[in-house]
Amino acid sequence: MKQIQIGGLVSFTTIDFPGKLAAVLFLVGCPFHCVYCSNEHLIPLGEGEYDADKVFNWLKSRVGKLEAVVFSGGEALMQADATIEYMKRVHDLGFAIGLHTNGFYPELLKKVSDIVDWIGLDFKATKQKYKDLTGLDIAYERMIESLKYWMTTGHGIEVRTTCDPRFVSKQDLLEIAKIAAGFGVKNFAVQKYTPYHETEGQETTDDMRNQFFEDTELRDEINNLFDNVFWRNM
Repeated sequence: MKQIQIGGLVSFTTIDFPGKLAAVLFLVGCPFHCVYCSNEHLIPLGEGEYDADKVFNWLKSRVGKLEAVVFSGGEALMQADATIEYMKRVHDLGFAIGLHTNGFYPELLKKVSDIVDWIGLDFKATKQKYKDLTGLDIAYERMIESLKYWMTTGHGIEVRTTCDPRFVSKQDLLEIAKIAAGFGVKNFAVQKYTPYHETEGQETTDDMRNQFFEDTELRDEINNLFDNVFWRNM
């Protein structure tokens, strides 16, 4: 089996797995080419910068000090069996397993549902705008399939939307929130868009990026849909 390719590591975080002290592994590879991607260097499959065996031995040394390991990316499930096998090894050390995912691989998500305790699922835009943002026709349908499935597992989930005003309007955000709530999601995150690679003529302003957080009526409507809403205006 091909060895897992790890492109980045955060040794300690309190925010990437709710309620747990965690490390984050950033895996190489992603099928999307999101316009606002902050990890473009992880998109192409290739050799990771970190030796997987050394990372595993380091994780062994963190048993009893950390509680969880989060697999992120890129898209962690793009490496398929390599990711699943490594997750199992880490899970066997006693860590809770988290996964940050774009939902593009629902069948692989089903395969890891017995070892993954919590996921953060990106709900990037409305159906009409998904292809423009991600570059793929079937991205929305696969994400919805992943969301529907995960809600049957009883495991933890946070659905999050990054509000790039070029692809998400306030009405879009409300529509996304209502869809997520309709599937029974209890935890929803609204994330401020940070500009990375804006093209000339498409630049966003502070006012455009802040509009979602300053509209109290919108905030109240969304807050009323969920048990917990996280407004990440930073």
